[in-house]
Amino acid sequence: MNELSELKIWKIVGIVAAAVAILCPPAYLLKQKLARSGIEAQEARFVGSEKCKDCHKPEYDRWKGSHHDLAMDVASEETVLGNFDDATFQYFGAATRFYRKDGKFMVQTQGPGGKTQDYQITHTFGWTPLQQYLVPFPGGRLQCLPVAWDVTKKKWYHLYPDEPLSPDDWLYWTNNGQNWNGMCAECHCTDLKKNYDPETDTYDTTWSRIDVGCEACHGPGSDHAAWAELPDMARPETENFGLVVRTRNMSPRRQNELCAPCHSRRMSLGDNAHRNEDFLDYAAPTLLTQGLYFSDGQILDEVYVYGSFMQSKMYHRDVKCGDCHDLHGARRIKEGNALCLQCHRADVYDAKTHHFHKKKGEKGQAIRSADGEILFDVGTGAQCEQCHMPGRYYMGIDYRPDHSFRVPRPDLTSAIGVPNACARCHADKTPEWSSEYIAKWYGSKYKPHYGTVLAGGRRANPESADDLVRIAADRLYPAIVRATALALLANLPGDAFGEALQKSLLDEEAIVRQTALRHADALSPEMRARLCAPLLYDPVKAVRIEAANALAGVPSESLRHGQKEKFLTVLKEYEQAMYHSADFAASRHNLGNLYARLGRFDEAVAQYRKAARIDDLFYPAKVNLAMLYNQRGEKEKAESLLREVVEKHPDLFEVHYSLGLLLAERNNLPEAAVFLESASQGLPQRSRIAYNLGLTRAYLKEFEKAEIALLHAQRLEPDNLDFLHALANFYLKTGKPSEAEKYARQIMEKHPSWPYGPQLMKIISDMRNRSLPKGKDN
Repeated sequence: MNELSELKIWKIVGIVAAAVAILCPPAYLLKQKLARSGIEAQEARFVGSEKCKDCHKPEYDRWKGSHHDLAMDVASEETVLGNFDDATFQYFGAATRFYRKDGKFMVQTQGPGGKTQDYQITHTFGWTPLQQYLVPFPGGRLQCLPVAWDVTKKKWYHLYPDEPLSPDDWLYWTNNGQNWNGMCAECHCTDLKKNYDPETDTYDTTWSRIDVGCEACHGPGSDHAAWAELPDMARPETENFGLVVRTRNMSPRRQNELCAPCHSRRMSLGDNAHRNEDFLDYAAPTLLTQGLYFSDGQILDEVYVYGSFMQSKMYHRDVKCGDCHDLHGARRIKEGNALCLQCHRADVYDAKTHHFHKKKGEKGQAIRSADGEILFDVGTGAQCEQCHMPGRYYMGIDYRPDHSFRVPRPDLTSAIGVPNACARCHADKTPEWSSEYIAKWYGSKYKPHYGTVLAGGRRANPESADDLVRIAADRLYPAIVRATALALLANLPGDAFGEALQKSLLDEEAIVRQTALRHADALSPEMRARLCAPLLYDPVKAVRIEAANALAGVPSESLRHGQKEKFLTVLKEYEQAMYHSADFAASRHNLGNLYARLGRFDEAVAQYRKAARIDDLFYPAKVNLAMLYNQRGEKEKAESLLREVVEKHPDLFEVHYSLGLLLAERNNLPEAAVFLESASQGLPQRSRIAYNLGLTRAYLKEFEKAEIALLHAQRLEPDNLDFLHALANFYLKTGKPSEAEKYARQIMEKHPSWPYGPQLMKIISDMRNRSLPKGKDN
């Protein structure tokens, strides 16, 4: 915060002077307090939303009763919506009973280990369309019940209706996946301090308000309240009126990032200090990764708006959250198409010549579910959001629209298997049927879409490399798309990624720089030191700490003196960020990776093991622990872990590959071939897998299968020296010198500096001469 202007003391005579004499001391004290440095200004305290009511009554009234206000509360007759009149809910043969006892709200249900117990419910969680309930557990934990109340239908339902979760599953309600302190609290409370202790695995979580109050967005308000309580003439000229967060005249991007801490899928780097210049000072948002988003960027898992909105034209044309939503009431500022018609011409876009569907009131037939419930009524197709914001249901009944505002593309459904808006109503029609209508109405020429490139990257298709490089560097694409392209490029063979990475380290977007650093291990230690060390001074926290993580394990002599000190300082920042979220398996895994690179192997093993204990299905920790065991010569432990991962995740073909290599190293070639074969089938574009499979088959004298695998590898990378040499060697050993010579000549042509080329040609020539009858040619 800048130094604040001097308090002007007016020289007024008579009775007014006496009044000034009374008012000046508190004004002076406030001026002194507000004029402190930015670090000292962090002493501002949270004072509660009621403190804002007198001066900001319209905003307060809109907030009161909103989803933000009702985000969470103490369980009481006024706040509990569910039926606790001895109501019973059946779930796969297990009964959950809701009842009251001595004025308390109680539940009888299966708890740890599947044992049925009685628990007190202390807090409500949410208001509509569903309400959940929280149960306290030892260690300061609050856990979310999986049986929730459907507010509309007024009935209990289970969040995971398809199959019961095992008591050791991460998502089971008494485990970390349903833990309020780590999973939910920071977005349902104001001034949350998680206070997780990784040594004792306990919480001492605190908050100032048990809902999303004024200060959740504006920051601690004590200085502002003290300023506002002064008479007008005694108020100092303070920056932003003493508020921590400057909301007046906020840029569209800053306003969107003000909402992002709660409305995004991300990893928090610490408690929200409300003083972040960039969203990545507070958190590292997830990219458009498989399992969270479809390959074209449409929402799949619960990703909370920000990542989809970043992809939209709206975002890039400076549309902000407050243009559509009342930021205090958390409601839309207009309903139906009127919301969109604030910017889009009604005569063009709210016309049948644009949407080609019946409007409400016209004759037509509603779309109904199997049990007769109306899913899409007549007029639905004429609503902007139904075609441009197709949503999904989360938590069973909570419908959330996709905020990427995309044009319906049934052609992409045919090409890469992503959903399209047409199929929501026309579920009995094919994508081709929808495409025909789109072509008839709007023309058949589609713009290229990054979804096709990202889909190829997800399949590790080498042919996608050039397009991924192009997207990663093209600033006309959304930053989250560019970062995703860069991350996918890291999984492809060749030199393209290294070149793209170096450019991305200089990108103006923090999310691109951070992604580049996250994959910087593709660079040599010397290159990492040269290219990543300057980013230790990056103003954005997520970038800065990722630079320290990338430099871990780089020889200290590669850094300049000043960089060495900065590295150690920022490395502590990284560790603190990971320990803040060390109740999550991913953070423990990151710490394990860090300590492994630093040569602190015992600490690395401990962190990997803890990650696996937190979430037994979090396979990256087990895979990396297996690699660490392998490096240390504990190959039996490594094999056991990889087998466990393959058994639980049969579609993780990368792990099949690792297990196959380990088995080959342990001289178990028959079984190695089985896992290498499954890896090659699952990742057919990965040439190195086919190459290793071919070598293994050749050792086993399975020559026909070996030849197929080696030829497949060489087709994927025709000029690869290893593959050409393997084929030449294979044909030599199988008595086919003419075939061997074909690949040897390619080596001589494409790799003329390879010193063994002439020697290989001589061996082939000698073999041919020995095998030919005198006077004959082969």
